[in-house]
Amino acid sequence: MAHVDAGKTTVTERMLYYSGLIHKMGNVDDGNTVMDTDPQESKRGITISSAAISTFWKHRDHNGDEQEYRINLIDTPGHVDFAIEVERSLRVLDGAVALFSAASGVEPQSENVWHLSSKYNVPRICFVNKMDQVGADFLNVVDAIRDRLDANPVPVQLPIGEEDDFVGVIDLIAMKAMVWETADGSTWTEMEIPAELLAEATTQRVQMLEAIAEQDDELLEQYLDDPDGIDGQLIIDALKRGTIGMLLTPVLCGAAYKNKGVQPLLDAVVCYLPDPSEMPAVEGKHIDSDATVVLERDADAQFSALAFKVNVDRHVGKLTMVRVYSGTLQSGSTILNARTGEKVRVNRILEVRADDYKPVDSAQAGDICALVGLKDVRTGDTLCAMDAPVVLESIDIPDPVIELSVEPKTQQDHKRFGQALAQVTEEDPSLKVEIDQQTGQTLLKGMGELHLEVVLEKLRLSHNLSISKGAPKVAYKEAISKTVKHHERFEKQTGGSGQFADLTFVIGPRMDGDFGLMLVDQTKGGVIPKEYLPSIRKGFLTAMENGVLGGYPVEHLEVILLDGATHSEDSHALDFEIAARNGFRKASLQAGPQLLEPIMLAEIESNEEFTGAINSDLNRRRGMVMLLDSRGSRKVIRAEVPLATTFGYISDLRTITSGRANISMKLAHYAVVSDHLAKEILG
Repeated sequence: MAHVDAGKTTVTERMLYYSGLIHKMGNVDDGNTVMDTDPQESKRGITISSAAISTFWKHRDHNGDEQEYRINLIDTPGHVDFAIEVERSLRVLDGAVALFSAASGVEPQSENVWHLSSKYNVPRICFVNKMDQVGADFLNVVDAIRDRLDANPVPVQLPIGEEDDFVGVIDLIAMKAMVWETADGSTWTEMEIPAELLAEATTQRVQMLEAIAEQDDELLEQYLDDPDGIDGQLIIDALKRGTIGMLLTPVLCGAAYKNKGVQPLLDAVVCYLPDPSEMPAVEGKHIDSDATVVLERDADAQFSALAFKVNVDRHVGKLTMVRVYSGTLQSGSTILNARTGEKVRVNRILEVRADDYKPVDSAQAGDICALVGLKDVRTGDTLCAMDAPVVLESIDIPDPVIELSVEPKTQQDHKRFGQALAQVTEEDPSLKVEIDQQTGQTLLKGMGELHLEVVLEKLRLSHNLSISKGAPKVAYKEAISKTVKHHERFEKQTGGSGQFADLTFVIGPRMDGDFGLMLVDQTKGGVIPKEYLPSIRKGFLTAMENGVLGGYPVEHLEVILLDGATHSEDSHALDFEIAARNGFRKASLQAGPQLLEPIMLAEIESNEEFTGAINSDLNRRRGMVMLLDSRGSRKVIRAEVPLATTFGYISDLRTITSGRANISMKLAHYAVVSDHLAKEILG
């Protein structure tokens, strides 16, 4: 995981080569890597969709004993528009390798993925890549990891040389130098540490031992007794405990493109990241009772797995990528989809090798595999044994911030167009498709301009569809700013049984900082029967989908039910749903409705000479500069900019800076639009 262009796919390619899975190394620039299989990935030189692969690595431990380990590896995208790929990968993995460019250090998307891995408690090791590039500075990157990520990085290596002089690394645990001399990097020479680096290596080793000892009592005891005689395996074991406990992060370095430093990284994956059995037991909820269910991560436990991705392969059909957490799954068995309550039959189990698949008879705890034949299984669904129904923590899907109107260019393509949209949204849950109620247009919603551009290109290439598209639009939201009391009475007589519902409630903005609906029942004496509360909630939730200003979703709402009344014969659950819906619309008009717009956090890195021009352009776009900093010889500007003013900004920025600027943007928050601008937007 890393920012764009830190070298994730290149490192992955070298890992596969040195572990013997492939016999020729591909390069991103040549468009021939194993993991970037999508034609757009080869063309654009970026990873768009996370790709999984399994390989085996023979690791020789500190005592010289060799053992083979299976590594399930996922290469993720670095661009913020495809952050869902990182999120769903981190949700199912046991460890992560965070890559950083030795010249650029901690970049914006590096921060995003780091915080995501903290959210899912995923242990990490760091690899400072591109040590051969101009401006490479290993210890500077370590300091940036500590300062900007609030982490505890512990270097276990030092580089031998930097930029063009980078030839190898010093292992601070074994206190040996490793120098790569062959072109393909498959072999290296182990030697004594060069005399001119020995003092620095000794100092760094002491700092490493002190950092580990602070977090590990076992090592602290040894360190106090005999700091020079500590066994290397003891250091490795203590580092592993600290890494799994999220107390510290080992840091290594190398230059993957120049084939240097990748084998020790594979060793570090084995040494410091956990195997499935070293992770805590999986906790879920029982489907019916909501009681906590604890599942041990071994092959003999009850089966449980999480579906984290759905792919449609033109040769194999629909594939559901799953992480097996506990138990064993046999090909041909029947399991339960906890979300739908439906039985699903597993026709085949496939071992994943990027876009290649190998049939296997079974999968067990710890495996990542693809299942064939599952219907109506979505990203985030729990699959479990029929006699042990359990729901695991799902995957958070971010809300889209940008939309396009789309339609097929020919009338004959309308049916295929609908099927294709259904397929791409099934594969990518951060995409949404809606029909505009006023215009009847199909709206495609996503995470950014690049995201939608890639989807439209996929519709063209994979589905042979020519698409007409409108101009990009902002996904606005609404909120109310005041608290008001409202009485709503819904009464209808149509002959026979009538309809009746009576509600008195207070409506206002949520003050707890959370999103969505908070419904509080303060009624007394059973004036509203408890069985009607779900319908009242549904009524408010449905109404929140279309706010009173422009029909945009309402971001957050608090409703306090104060009183109500029912009719012994005419009241039904649906009546209270309708009353809640009608009451919301009337009360919202009195509650100071406001339009909210998405605000992007932009980080722009450029030469100092362009800083003034960039700031002027940001002001023109209603942007606000939050921070002006330096990164090496370059200036970094962090600014908050309304999404509505950023369409086409990347090409404008290239023009302003003669192509010498880099930019990354992510959603920061939603902010209130001024009355004047809101009138303009709402027409």
